[in-house]
Amino acid sequence: MELEIRKARKEDAHAAVPLIMEAIGDISMQITGETEETAITKEFVHFFTRTDNRHSYLYTYIAEMEGKVAGALVFYKSEQAVTLDANLEKYLSNKKGTSVKIDCETSPGENYIDTVVVDPIYRGHGIGTQLLTYAEQLVKNAGGGKLSLNVETEKEAAIRLYNRLGFVTVCPWTIIGEPFHHMVKTVDAN
Repeated sequence: MELEIRKARKEDAHAAVPLIMEAIGDISMQITGETEETAITKEFVHFFTRTDNRHSYLYTYIAEMEGKVAGALVFYKSEQAVTLDANLEKYLSNKKGTSVKIDCETSPGENYIDTVVVDPIYRGHGIGTQLLTYAEQLVKNAGGGKLSLNVETEKEAAIRLYNRLGFVTVCPWTIIGEPFHHMVKTVDAN
């Protein structure tokens, strides 16, 4: 089976959004300001098709196999995160009528893997590893630097994969009150 990794398009929303929501779990409620799954999905599709937030198609890459979305990678620079999250905070604050703060997920100077997810029917084919390798290649092409991600502390299989790929835990991190490991890999330029 041939795998292609490409930039996401707006029309990928209905296939990519459920995968991203599965991967980020309760964070999807914080990001959308919704608590019911249908409303969360609708709002997330809205965000995906916009250009001003961290879950926009502009920051998403699609792993496509057999013409279907097999996985997704959400990736951006920490400097972009500041603006993207400020836009999201403003949107949610206006929506809720009260101030909303989005948890920072990256340190300054990092290239951040916000989300990497593979559709369950395509798992076990190395697609997640290929998406992570793709993110590393993006950093190499941009002159090298730090590549980071956060992983929930109990996701031992994912932590082993990240370690195998050269990521090291540099510090604990908290997102929506939950414990994560902040993992970083230094990537040389091409």
